Order: sequence, then structure tokens, then C-alpha cells
Amino acid sequence: MNTLHRIDGRLHLEDVALDTLAERFGTPLYVYSRQALETAYQDYSRAFASIPHLICYAVKANSSLAILNLFARLGAGFDIVSGGELARVLAAGGDPGKIVFSGVGKTADEMRAALAAGILCFNVESVSELHRLSRVASDVGKVAPVSFRVNPDVDPKTHPYISTGLKENKFGVPIAEAPALYRLAASLPNLEITGIDCHIGSQLTELLPLTDAADRVLALVDTLAAEGMVLRHIDLGGGIGIRYRDEIPPDLAVYGRELARRFAGRRETLLLEPGRSLVGNAGLLLTRVEYLKPGTDKNFAIVDAAMNDLMRPALYEAYHDIVAVTPRNAPARRYDIVGPVCETGDFLGFARDLAIEEGDFLALLSAGAYGMSMASNYNSRPRAAEILIDKKEIHIIRDRETQSAMMAGERLVC
Repeated sequence: MNTLHRIDGRLHLEDVALDTLAERFGTPLYVYSRQALETAYQDYSRAFASIPHLICYAVKANSSLAILNLFARLGAGFDIVSGGELARVLAAGGDPGKIVFSGVGKTADEMRAALAAGILCFNVESVSELHRLSRVASDVGKVAPVSFRVNPDVDPKTHPYISTGLKENKFGVPIAEAPALYRLAASLPNLEITGIDCHIGSQLTELLPLTDAADRVLALVDTLAAEGMVLRHIDLGGGIGIRYRDEIPPDLAVYGRELARRFAGRRETLLLEPGRSLVGNAGLLLTRVEYLKPGTDKNFAIVDAAMNDLMRPALYEAYHDIVAVTPRNAPARRYDIVGPVCETGDFLGFARDLAIEEGDFLALLSAGAYGMSMASNYNSRPRAAEILIDKKEIHIIRDRETQSAMMAGERLVC
């Protein structure tokens, strides 16, 4: 995160000291850099500038309204997977004509809402969904723009839980079956074929799977064109990884050149669905050390953040760098960083060497993606507040959740 740095030993994000934020707003606390968010988006814009393209931010990575609004004002489209994400994008000022709707389980109500909004495209993921969409569009007197999410059966070489393009995954339709499915779509009422989509996985650190998938999709597009089905856009998904520890993510400029060569002379617009690579390294999670608990086999630093605040370590055994906001001039000790939730899986990091005392603040880095968007109220814990930093300006973009807000929708039975 190039906006993260130390001044006189104190960790700063842009021009704001993180310990002052923790003291003022409490912890756990998510903090984001506006500069890092804008730079990440501009990196995509530059990398694919030679191709007619639309960057559709994957809302699932971080759905905070202020971040959606920031990307909307930069010109982004949006990749959504639920009616709730549609509502968020619209509330944040997103252009409905730049929204693609993915996901394997779209309900009829979600389809109706998306048709009413006038979205760019439905990424259809099954024959049953296609028939339902045709019925819903007919019922409301709309024409639904459709593409199929094809499964190219490319190994993304990532964690199996975030692999989405293999034949055993639940996503998409087999690429070999796609021509027949496009013919079916062309025969159904109130559908308009507009594009094609694929997404092979998340946190991809190699370029070859991405270009391999692109080649397979482009070959299919040419097959469809030979049958008279000319598409307006080709959506090659997202999944570009970021550096959490020692990963070397694909070079966007190289990827852009590879796709520019493949798209030369083509008429289709390129769509991309980046999520993590736009927001992951733009955010961090601040937490306070509540207790230091030495043990015979290992030492524990018990902090006030937990798996309900940042699920990735417990879910994927994912690594986040953990650093002291203000390091102490003392020998480091090795700690497991754990939260107060009553689960053995409630950990944020293992075997971290830190010079810390009770009451100190820690920063969990690279937490801008799949952090707040996956947070829960497990153990009746309120969700964290969120802050956006813009140079020296501090913007509260989400208040800390209260106990009363958590219970507001519940009722006692008399």
C-alpha cells in the first residue's frame, strides 16, 4: 500500500496518524485511502486504454456506499450478484446501464428489479435461469439483455474455495455446451443476446490462466459469429490478485498488451470485473490489544477484532500482514493474534513477531477487500466503523453499529 508509511515511527495512511484514528473512533476500525482507490482504478484505465472497455467493479469485494460512489464518479460500471448489491449501486449513484448481474441464484424479484433499473446485462449461469428470465421479462414487458457465463475449465492456480472456472465448480455453463445454449436463448421471447462472460477465480497470481481463458472465449465468440450471433461485448471477468505476503500479481500493463493484441480488429467492447485488485491494498483494519496471554507452547495476543470482523483468515487460512501502529523499542516476542469470539478458528494471524503491550494498536494490512463486506454479528458483536482518508481529511463513511441497531428488527413473542 503505497499510501501507508511511518513518520517518527508512527504508522500513517496518507497524512493521518492511525493511532489518532483508533483513539478517536475506537476499534475495530476499517480505514481506507482514497488515493490508493483512485490509483488502482487509474492503473486499469491506463492498462486497457487501447481497447474499448468498461471496468465493472465487483461489488462483493467491498460494498460500502462511499467506495461505490467514488468508483461511479470515476466512470466505473459494476458487477453485482444480488438485488441488495443492485440497490447499493443505485443508491451510490451508479449508472444502471453499466451494471452486469452475475450469480447462480437470481430470484424472480431480483430479475424484475434489474429489468426496471435498465441494467447492461444479465450473466446467465444455467438453462433454468434462462427460462426464468425469459418468463419474467415477458411478464413485465421488457427485453432482457443476456450473456452466458461460460466455464472454460481453466485451472486458475488459486485457493480451491475461490476457484470458479473449473468444470467441477458451480459457476457458469460448460463452454462446449454454449453454442446450443445461445441458440436456445435466440429462440426464447423477450431476450436479447448481447455478450459473453467468464470468470475463472479470485486472487490469481499468474497471467497464463487469464490469457488461456481469453483465447477459449474468443474462439467461442467467433464460432457464434459464424452462426450469425454477433456479440456486443466480451466480459473476461476479474480475479487479478494482490500482494498479501510474497505474491507477485500479474502485471496489468502486460495483461493489457496481451488483450490488445487479441482484440485488434475486433468490434466487441471488453468488460472486466476487478474487485480485490481495486480495493484490497487500499484498506486496513485497526485493532487494540486487550490481553497478552503467555503460554508454554505459544503466546497469544488477544485483540478486539475477530473473525466476525475479518473472516478471511478463518475461512481460507488467508495471510494478512500485522504490524504495530507504534512499535516499542523492546525485544519482539512471537504471538498468535486471536480474537474474543468463542471459536478455536477465531484467529487473525499465527506466529507473528511483535514488540507490543496491552492497549497497543495493531494494523491488519491489505484488508480492503472481503473484510467489511463479509463481516457478521456473530457472538452479537456490532460491526466496525469505516473511515475514508483523503490526504488530511477524515470521512466517517459508516458509523459503528450499535446494539440497539442489531436488535431493531427482532420481536418478542408474548
